[in-house]
Amino acid sequence: MSSTLGTPPPDQAAYMLRAAAGDAGRAYKQRLLDLLDIRAGQTVLDVGCGPGTDLPALAERAGDGGTVIGVDHDPAMLLRARERTAGLDRVEVREGDAHALPVAPGTVDRARIDRVLMHVAEPADVLGQLRRATRPGARIGLAEPDWDTLAVDAEDLETSRAFTRYTTAEAVRHATIGRSLPRLAEGAGFRVEAVLATTPVFRDFHEADHTLGLGRNMQRAIDAGYVDHDRGRRWFAALSEGPFYASFTLVGVIGSR
Repeated sequence: MSSTLGTPPPDQAAYMLRAAAGDAGRAYKQRLLDLLDIRAGQTVLDVGCGPGTDLPALAERAGDGGTVIGVDHDPAMLLRARERTAGLDRVEVREGDAHALPVAPGTVDRARIDRVLMHVAEPADVLGQLRRATRPGARIGLAEPDWDTLAVDAEDLETSRAFTRYTTAEAVRHATIGRSLPRLAEGAGFRVEAVLATTPVFRDFHEADHTLGLGRNMQRAIDAGYVDHDRGRRWFAALSEGPFYASFTLVGVIGSR
């Protein structure tokens, strides 16, 4: 596997599936799933389901009498999600915007939003839609990164810091939403029951380059004037030559209606 500066972004569906399959992805997803406490026969909503990564696991918890609804706005993601759940009769994949969920009010028992709010136009509005869709006593699980905590070890620490500044200022729409989740959930009318913070750690350079976009985002940081061209290239080249470390904080919130 080779990594170069300015590599085009990967296929989004393949990227999401690979990230979820890694050690860090599996660990936080399992914890969030356990705390969501899905019961047999319940209706479960996955907002921004992407290629259906988590729909089979949700369906297993909901059982034959339950219903799992996956919502996404991207036709390519919807196609992959439908392929992934083709044999699961109780899973419905619906096209829709998170700002206008195609779900009847007060019909959802459990709901999750996983690494979606950082991309939407108005996170508070999406959480308002989530509250509209859930019934009294419903339980929700949210998970979002805080990219301001992104740490990449390098001898050139200032360039690592410049890379993180670019990530938070330009690369991600709501880069620090992880730390805001408890406040936003309460503002939408949910009662926050637990706040979790996990730290995905990357020791493999190539895996980190794929997941964190080190090469492609460093090229963008150079183009945007955050990092000198030669210094950015040296920083990226040095990362692949020795022991590697990178991490960030992922915040989870469990709440109820």
